[in-house]
Amino acid sequence: MNLNIALLAGDGIGPEVIDQAVKVCDAVAKKFDHTINWIPALTGAAAIDAVGDPYPPETHKICREADAVLFGAIGHPRFDNDPSAKVRPEQGLLKMRQELGLFANVRPTFTFPSLVDKSPLKRERIEGTDLVFLRELTGGIYFGKRGREDNGDTAYDTCTYTRKEVQRLAKKGFELAMRRSKKLCCVDKANVLESSRLWRETVQAMEKDYPEVTVSYEFVDAVAMRLVQWPNSYDVLITENLFGDILTDEASVISGSMGLMPSASVGENVSLYEPIHGSYPQAAGKNIANPMATILSAAMMFEDFGLSEEATAIRDAVNQALETGMVTEDLADKDKAHGTDEVGNWLAAQI
Repeated sequence: MNLNIALLAGDGIGPEVIDQAVKVCDAVAKKFDHTINWIPALTGAAAIDAVGDPYPPETHKICREADAVLFGAIGHPRFDNDPSAKVRPEQGLLKMRQELGLFANVRPTFTFPSLVDKSPLKRERIEGTDLVFLRELTGGIYFGKRGREDNGDTAYDTCTYTRKEVQRLAKKGFELAMRRSKKLCCVDKANVLESSRLWRETVQAMEKDYPEVTVSYEFVDAVAMRLVQWPNSYDVLITENLFGDILTDEASVISGSMGLMPSASVGENVSLYEPIHGSYPQAAGKNIANPMATILSAAMMFEDFGLSEEATAIRDAVNQALETGMVTEDLADKDKAHGTDEVGNWLAAQI
């Protein structure tokens, strides 16, 4: 297979973890007789510095014409610490999601047998956890009308959803539930929010089309509690943009490190694959960042291309690395930790 992959390294540790993912993907391509054409493009703070735009038109063109996008991370402290900044790296990410139509963020959360005791949660609570969040990605409060009034003393952000947006995301959730254990949880705040009531009634109306799926409806605060009490009681969860952003970061601690959690943002024509961690600027350039989340995101990419053997080869290599201690300092004592590039090289060699 000949694959054209847009490569968006971004900011902070993004370039470092992307480099390791490229090594591993190239090893997979060699082993299974594929050709990968990598097409680099600018985004985030790096793009602002270069052209003044966090998601330039040229980057959009490259992403739109690619078979998939492999993405690192964006963000820089100089923007975080400047509330008056008019252009921010995160604007590029929101613009990219909107313009590419990346409406469903798929975030699996699972445990690794060799790392169960690395989690801050007790073994008996998390063992066997294997759940997936589907977070709606192009609507809600992040894209609603916002502004200031009363000479800047009052601020507002509007959460808006259409039935069509809810249906599109829920359909993905029902289909995924059918391939798994036929359990679906709709996460909302329908006791308070009108947008959540639209979510709930829309999903309820879709139940008849998927009679084999058992659907539950839970408030977001209850799910936040249950995720740390009984995470393995969940399988597929669907929710809106803001709730999904918060809950998926909470769920990431179950595995023992955010540096292990991959994700995919699914669109109608192209999908994007990225680790769930941010740009972690404190670690940039120190060769200590965990590249496994990015590498496992690449495994999701191969899976979505229908190349399950290739995806399995990556996951098997990652499991071997975890079992043998070929890990970065987030998963090992400093004197036993390996560098970002050393982990990438080892994984590529295993494949």
